[in-house]
Amino acid sequence: MAHHHPHDKTIKQPHDHHEECCSHEHHHEHEHHHDGDLKHSIIIILMTAVLLALAIIIEHTCDLSKWQLLLVYLVPYLLAGHETLKEAAEGIAHGELFNEHFLMAVATIGALCIGFLPEAETEYAEAVFVMLFFQIGELFEGYAEGKSRDSIAHLMDIRPDSAHVVRDEKEEEVRPEDVTVGETILIRPGEKVPLDGVIMEGSTSLNTVALTGESMPREVAVGDEIISGCVNLTGMVKVRTSKPFGESTVSKIIRLVEHASEKKSKSETFISRFAKVYTPIVIFAALAVAIIPPLLSGSFISTFAVWLNRALTFLVISCPCALVISVPLTFFGGIGGASRHGILIKGSNYMDTLAKVGIIVFDKTGTLTHGQFAVEAVHPETCDERELLHLAAHVEHFSNHPIGAALRDAFPEEATDGCQVSEVKEVAGHGIRARVGNDLVSVGNTKMMDSIGARWRPCHHAGTIIHVAINGIYAGHIVINDKIKEDSAGAINSLHQLGVERTVMLTGDKQAVGEKVAQQVKVSEYHAELLPTDKVAHVEQLLAEKPAGSTLAFVGDGINDAPVLARADIGIAMGGLGSDAAVEAADVVLMDDKPSKIPMAITIARHTISIARQNVVFAIGVKILVLLLAVVGLAPMWMAVFADVGVTVLAVLNAMRALKI
Repeated sequence: MAHHHPHDKTIKQPHDHHEECCSHEHHHEHEHHHDGDLKHSIIIILMTAVLLALAIIIEHTCDLSKWQLLLVYLVPYLLAGHETLKEAAEGIAHGELFNEHFLMAVATIGALCIGFLPEAETEYAEAVFVMLFFQIGELFEGYAEGKSRDSIAHLMDIRPDSAHVVRDEKEEEVRPEDVTVGETILIRPGEKVPLDGVIMEGSTSLNTVALTGESMPREVAVGDEIISGCVNLTGMVKVRTSKPFGESTVSKIIRLVEHASEKKSKSETFISRFAKVYTPIVIFAALAVAIIPPLLSGSFISTFAVWLNRALTFLVISCPCALVISVPLTFFGGIGGASRHGILIKGSNYMDTLAKVGIIVFDKTGTLTHGQFAVEAVHPETCDERELLHLAAHVEHFSNHPIGAALRDAFPEEATDGCQVSEVKEVAGHGIRARVGNDLVSVGNTKMMDSIGARWRPCHHAGTIIHVAINGIYAGHIVINDKIKEDSAGAINSLHQLGVERTVMLTGDKQAVGEKVAQQVKVSEYHAELLPTDKVAHVEQLLAEKPAGSTLAFVGDGINDAPVLARADIGIAMGGLGSDAAVEAADVVLMDDKPSKIPMAITIARHTISIARQNVVFAIGVKILVLLLAVVGLAPMWMAVFADVGVTVLAVLNAMRALKI
């Protein structure tokens, strides 16, 4: 039997072991790197906590000057805060002043310096606390965003490793890059097509699922074009190459994916967007508190120290610890809650994007349909339905074609009913002929019927029509189609109820098949007979048309969907049977291939965002109250830190609700 491509949607085969190893090694390397970062953060947080405790003990047991104490506290402060200070400095260098790192840096440096003002208490421990809290928040954020999507290595599965070229009557195995246009290459059954070209000798069927998503193998013969990335299933062909490797279809698809993610507008994390507004307000307010009252008082010098102290207290209080911990935690909870339902969301910024989805674009094969063939209807002419299926299943007994599998599945008794099958002959591009018992049965397309003079009838069904003739006389036909998933129509309906305005289906399949599926699942529009590049173009157009403030999601599962998944605002991949490339390029992965998980994912995202908003409103409300007290001199620093910790605890408890969806 021919060796199939690992990601063929029609026939699942074990992976090629060598490829498996390579992609896994890369994947593990990536995982180790991520795990290493997390371990590193945890170690720093624990060491800071220990050093902070030591510093507090030293402060209360030894009699040290302010400067000496500052040096003691600087150790844990710099350990926890060196990254934040570096980010703040980089922000200043790039002219992006107002980010959360800058706010943290100003507030904590203020707290470290405040003790040197006349009649002011030292606030060293508070400065370290604030920085430590910030690191814990960052840790949650980093963990939640976790398995980021930086490798397109799995795409290399469609990259052919070698080509067999005929040079001086001899066959040589070379790299596809080394084959020039116009050379002759041989492609045997089970091999990937290395370069685009035209068939000179032989005929075969091609598995094009990796490229077009079309689940039906394509029959090709002399004079037909053949494109790289397909898998040759049945016959050996001689091909004259028409494009160099760099211009071939495979190379183009790999390039598409690599560039698509660069074009995508990175949805910023909630905290970053919040900090952009919050930071400048706080900084300018603190400056106003320090300068305006002393100016108005008439004796600037004598009152400046008091107001500077209040301004710095104001800065420390305004440090959004509760937010910095509770918001990432909320997203972390939401991501955890979603994963319990088999929905993997690859980062908190995608939650935001998911909550605002206004257009959803679906691939057809393997997404709304199973990507596996099944008999849909049997239309007999000269015998009954059972007999027609019985004969067709016997003839197709040895076929490794998906149609053969569908016919055998429809008549499982075929294996045990003891009928004698002999003289099996496969006619390339036509079908199969065999003797079942004493009858000569021909099973195939209309070309097969014409060649034996059987008067076939057309069928009103959309799908693949398999005609059957017994002893040269037409006996009827069988309709084979890709089965629509049980929950596809329900999922589309739920999405419309959630307020998703447009649902669009894109497919590489024929117009009639596309139209039929679109009607059954009730999508608002569909486009058929598309290549991967056409899909990207359609999505680009939809992205241009979408209303401001809403996002576009693409749902797919094949290698051919990887470029579109990467280009959409948010890519959702079917992870159960989908290709590695699709899973890698996507932002959300549905582990069990059920379309009904899409409305669920949107609901979870909206629930999570609403909890994050509640935390923001609550935390800022308490902040403003304490800030007003600080300005009037009624809130000492300990009260500020206490308010912050209290708010943080409550916000964290609220964030935990995101886990329970």
